[in-house]
Amino acid sequence: MFETIKNAFLNKDIRKKIIITLLLLLVFRLGCYIPVPGLARGFIENQIGSLGSNSFLGLMSSVTGGALANGTLFALGIGPYINASIIMELLTVGIPALERLSKEGEEGRKKITTITRIITIILAVVQSIGIIVNFAGGFGSMSESDAVNWALFFNQQWLAIIYITVIYTGGAMLVMWLGERITDYGVGNGISLIIFIGIISTAGLSIVSKFTEITANNLAPLFEVIGFLALAVIIFFCIVYVDLAERKIHVQYAKQVRGTKMYGGQSSVIPMKITGSGVMPLIFAFAIISFPSMIMSLVPSWSGALNWWNTNFAGGTPWYVLVLVVLIFIFAFFYAQIQFNPEDVSKNIQQNGGFIQGIRPGKPTAQYLKKINFRITLFGAIFLALVAFIPSFIFSFVTRDSSLLNAFSTTGLLIVVSVALEFDKQLQSQIMMKNYKGFLK
Repeated sequence: MFETIKNAFLNKDIRKKIIITLLLLLVFRLGCYIPVPGLARGFIENQIGSLGSNSFLGLMSSVTGGALANGTLFALGIGPYINASIIMELLTVGIPALERLSKEGEEGRKKITTITRIITIILAVVQSIGIIVNFAGGFGSMSESDAVNWALFFNQQWLAIIYITVIYTGGAMLVMWLGERITDYGVGNGISLIIFIGIISTAGLSIVSKFTEITANNLAPLFEVIGFLALAVIIFFCIVYVDLAERKIHVQYAKQVRGTKMYGGQSSVIPMKITGSGVMPLIFAFAIISFPSMIMSLVPSWSGALNWWNTNFAGGTPWYVLVLVVLIFIFAFFYAQIQFNPEDVSKNIQQNGGFIQGIRPGKPTAQYLKKINFRITLFGAIFLALVAFIPSFIFSFVTRDSSLLNAFSTTGLLIVVSVALEFDKQLQSQIMMKNYKGFLK
């Protein structure tokens, strides 16, 4: 990867794109430090820290580089846009009109992008209200909460909610704009890079703060950081190893005579990644299991139900583990069905005169691919379930510092690895394309 970056900087055009990408990411990081007047940073930070890194708000805070915990302009980060994109992806599969729109070329994509932005605004407004009311303990007890400086809003709850909602929603739309500009004028997917830089920033700040605790008489923090980083490298290696793993199904194409020429007679492979759905099953599972508590916190009369939920479904309880694992498996298989259709693949192979050795074309090929896809998805779901719990369990043997544990959340580890590998592929493709252009000249 370092060799790829070195070669990229040697090319003027790619170097310009990398600089644009870095500048836009710098703007994002600056926005993560612009405070929102009226919010108590310390109170919100303690609230999120008490929930743990595997909570939905804890995950959102780590993805935004700590902006949510600090109560800054980009507190929502890119979360609403990601959720809107996921919703549109699912709706495109289920609604024929949207599916036809996605196949209409550039005009269709522009319309889908516009719909996605509208959904992003709606989700940002809902999340803004939910977060601030959740921090304040519900509508009924908001005026008694330390999360908001009510004197700045003349002790009017509605005024504070409107103000903070507008600020948070505007910040989310600005982050979405930065991500789109990175995709258009920079290198790689801007949305993924914003998530990546947010997680890396959270981890870096936590490690730096740990180093400040080191003194001549207290070297324990140094050994904690060293042990923590050593385990992180090992876990990164395991995640990369599985993330790059794939099952290659060899397809042989028969020779065909068309006119005076002969075609075919070659072989290719169908690569099926073990973690084809990426980190999305984990994100969806954490969001679903955290959503009820966020909704119940908005209604004061549901305080009893909220206490029961928090007692039985807090991070680490048996019910929490069971439900989270079940949700991970459900979403893993759901995404596998969306991304890979054995019937369509089998039909394409047969139409192009191909066959899998030892398997008859048509329905037997579809059944074979379906069986392979099921096994790979099952292994991938087991891997995601292990990643959801094992890293935090291993890290707890090295340190009890919540800031370090929150920095390297289980989902964050997968996101960092996936984005880094994708960025490396993007750079390699850019370098290859420039080399081909130079050769043609």
